[in-house]
Amino acid sequence: MFSGLRKTYKKFSKDFWLFMLASFIDMLGGSLIFPFFSLYMTRKFNVGMTEVGTMFLVWALTSGVIGNTVGGALADKFGRKTNIIFGLVASALSALLIVVIQNLVLFYVAIAIVGIFQDISGPARQAMIADLVPEELRGDAYGMFRIVFNLSVTIGPAIGGYMATRSFVSLFYADVVISLIAAAFVFVLLPETKPVFAHSEHHKEESFKDTFKGYSQVLKDKLFMGFMVVSMLSVLMYFNMNSSLSVYLVNHRGVTPEQFGYILSLNAGMVVLMQLFFTRITTKWKPMLAIALGNLLYVIGFTMYGFVNTYFLYLLAMVIITIGEMIYAPKEQMLVASFAPEHMRGRYMAIRGFSWIIPAAIGPLGAGLIMDNVDPRILWYVAGFIGMLSTLGFTWLHFKAGKKFEAMSNRNSKNGGLEVGENLPSVDPEKVVLTYD
Repeated sequence: MFSGLRKTYKKFSKDFWLFMLASFIDMLGGSLIFPFFSLYMTRKFNVGMTEVGTMFLVWALTSGVIGNTVGGALADKFGRKTNIIFGLVASALSALLIVVIQNLVLFYVAIAIVGIFQDISGPARQAMIADLVPEELRGDAYGMFRIVFNLSVTIGPAIGGYMATRSFVSLFYADVVISLIAAAFVFVLLPETKPVFAHSEHHKEESFKDTFKGYSQVLKDKLFMGFMVVSMLSVLMYFNMNSSLSVYLVNHRGVTPEQFGYILSLNAGMVVLMQLFFTRITTKWKPMLAIALGNLLYVIGFTMYGFVNTYFLYLLAMVIITIGEMIYAPKEQMLVASFAPEHMRGRYMAIRGFSWIIPAAIGPLGAGLIMDNVDPRILWYVAGFIGMLSTLGFTWLHFKAGKKFEAMSNRNSKNGGLEVGENLPSVDPEKVVLTYD
């Protein structure tokens, strides 16, 4: 066991592990708040899930259309490190608005401001992971990032549930402090990782305007955009875990905030302990069929919340969802990273963000209308139906372009269940020089 851990550690550079540590610190703060945010809003303003859905719509539009899109271009133009630090500091300070505002309309304005700053560093984070590792280790790297994320979510919701039963406001102050600590960590210890291209007739420095124009090239990638559309349907189902599940279980099924925190901690703990195992056993699976299978398990788990009524079965539903997640997520992240040319990595990651942003904009509002006006159990049947559509979509993509997806998956596999597939084209060192500031 320990030799395996040492082998995994030695695969990656010191800078990669420092980035993982910085990410853990930041995500621990976010995981204190996010699972309980819907509860916080409904109790503070005495509103229903329709208003919560409107809040998510405002957040998604600002974070996605402005924060994510600008952030992707900034990451490719000015670099990853500066973007990450700015996002951490700005989102931490703007989050204080959420605590002091007592008017619902002004609360929506504050959410818009937070949304812009919160996601402006997202594409830079995803791009930095790809910058820090060779392509044949990228699948491992994104798998490790998932483990670090879920380690934070294992700890965060349990602590957040305990704090929320005593003071919701304390969650926000804790997140501000943690975000500022993470920003200082990145500033002092992490290098800039943006690839630096030598000037030549083949590669000229882009203006910021030209960088934005590069989004049109991403949108013309038909296979990538088809993959994004089907992924949006899956996320539309999955996002209920972040937006509606807490209110449904606490307000309609008698689960306490602490018990709900344990449900999310179960999800994250399973990923921390078992993700590498599932990554290894699914290495040689056809990627689109693996994603379709994982998505089908999502469907089963989320639909269960519509008809089960004991705490044990709520936990069982989360176990099924988590197994699906451990199959689905690494394959999806690995393929997205493989679509992007090196010099457009930030912009591809920004467009990938829309597969979450659009569902976040419309999903919670639709869920709120269902929960506030009809039997709330119907929400989980609707989610299951949408999930089946995405399962069929992933299956269709396999038959449409399965070999292309397999080639992408093989490029990113290596040892320990991750074996090297086809070789990458060689790179002329005179045309591209990767440096760190």
